[in-house]
Amino acid sequence: MIAEELINPMIPTLKPTDTVDKALDWMEEFRSNQLPVLDNSEYKGLINDYSFYDGSNGGPHISDYALSAEEVFVLPHQHFYDVIKIASDNHLEVIAVVDDQRDYKGVISVKETLLSAFAQISAVQTAGGILVLSLNENDYSLAEISRLIESNNLKILCSYVTSDDLDPLKIKLTLKLNKMDLTYAIATLERYNYKIIAKFQETDIIPTDKDRLDLLLKYLSL
Repeated sequence: MIAEELINPMIPTLKPTDTVDKALDWMEEFRSNQLPVLDNSEYKGLINDYSFYDGSNGGPHISDYALSAEEVFVLPHQHFYDVIKIASDNHLEVIAVVDDQRDYKGVISVKETLLSAFAQISAVQTAGGILVLSLNENDYSLAEISRLIESNNLKILCSYVTSDDLDPLKIKLTLKLNKMDLTYAIATLERYNYKIIAKFQETDIIPTDKDRLDLLLKYLSL
């Protein structure tokens, strides 16, 4: 999934000559604290609602205020993961998509569009169990882990790696599998000395944990 496929056509753009009142009305209507500003078709940056309330003496038009994220944008062909990283690193609610000449192509809503895209990519809406493994970064081999999983007639629907906040030398590997019963897969992985730190499967989720998991999956699928 690439940036141009994530563009939200409903989010409007502003011009430097537009008024502050217009910007605030649109921010409220589209529930966004940031909106892109264009000069003709050229992306100039984002206007933030806090710019109008920071106590400085501004004028009635967008051009009277400083913009942010002037050099922060993505190209149409950039991958979904690049979009997430850039948006996260810069604390953006929206991120502009521009071409090589900075011509504006659209904007991505981080809160809505990216969350929906993540739900699709991570197979959230597909039935199956979840395993979380803790392992040394040097020992990570998805090919080997996949081989062990598939030896039990299971398949990995998606996987992602996160750092371990408690140990900088370790990583956490989250696996979404295509079946709820993970008993044999767990036994196989543990036989090969893989450490499983969390599991969510139909056979052993107690009601409280299952409710929490259902709430998480429901939130991600919004």
